[in-house]
Amino acid sequence: MAFPQGDLASNRPGDAIRRKLAELEPNRLKRQFVRWSPDPDRRSWALGLIGERTTGRRLNSLRRHGWRILHAIQWPSKSDIDHLAIGPSGVFTINSKRHKGKTVWYGDRAITVNRSPTRHVATSEGEARRTARALSSGCGFSVSVRPVIAVVGASKISVKNAAPPVLVVEGTQVHALLSGLTPVLTPDEVEQIFNVARRPETWLPR
Repeated sequence: MAFPQGDLASNRPGDAIRRKLAELEPNRLKRQFVRWSPDPDRRSWALGLIGERTTGRRLNSLRRHGWRILHAIQWPSKSDIDHLAIGPSGVFTINSKRHKGKTVWYGDRAITVNRSPTRHVATSEGEARRTARALSSGCGFSVSVRPVIAVVGASKISVKNAAPPVLVVEGTQVHALLSGLTPVLTPDEVEQIFNVARRPETWLPR
């Protein structure tokens, strides 16, 4: 399907990482093997791309159920929203994290990976707040955004919080989680928010 130039709906899962990898390794042929690079920075970006593509494929499957999905929405600061899902259950920013073979534990306020603390929760909450401000400004009405962390490849995910501020889910199950939540938006509201979200100017400073 063709999109107008600049339409964020044309973005693929992981496009922001693809741009970063192109900077790190301009040679297209060598770039195909960068996940095995001895450089830990290049390898980390390449493996992150695998995670975003995994999560993105699952989210895209929601489109046939009335959801609108965007990927790799870049802020002027060059950071990006991995995935944005807009559907009957609401609006969600999804941060994809690849932790292959590791144990992920989510307590009251923090996530540890193999017992090492992370800033995953704080980062995801900040991203959701920033996204809500941008969409609310563009839509002219208040848009609530809930943060989600999609963990790809972990050996075990334990969530000990009964009402977590950030939803944490295995990346291959993110579509089932979102579609199973209580509907809060009408089809018209979904389309209105999506039409604002897909415009690059929505994400510029105001």
